Amino acid sequence: MVFLTKLNPVANKKSDASLPDFEGDLKKLESILAKMEGGELTLEQALKHFEQGIQLARHCQQALDQASLRVQELMGENSQPFDTPEE
Repeated sequence: MVFLTKLNPVANKKSDASLPDFEGDLKKLESILAKMEGGELTLEQALKHFEQGIQLARHCQQALDQASLRVQELMGENSQPFDTPEE
């Protein structure tokens, strides 16, 4: 049983439904980048897109960090060697 503690942030993780939508945010970020690289935005539009891009990049990083914690948790739970079938 996993207990919720300050020492175990993985146990305190939110449900999968509340995890950031990495793929969706990444697609939005790519779209913003394409618009900005197009060079047809006004300065104000470019600044708004840049701000949105920073927020999306942070969401993506958060999703990657949470995924990394899950992998570490799973590897910790499975740190015992795998049973090899005997012949």
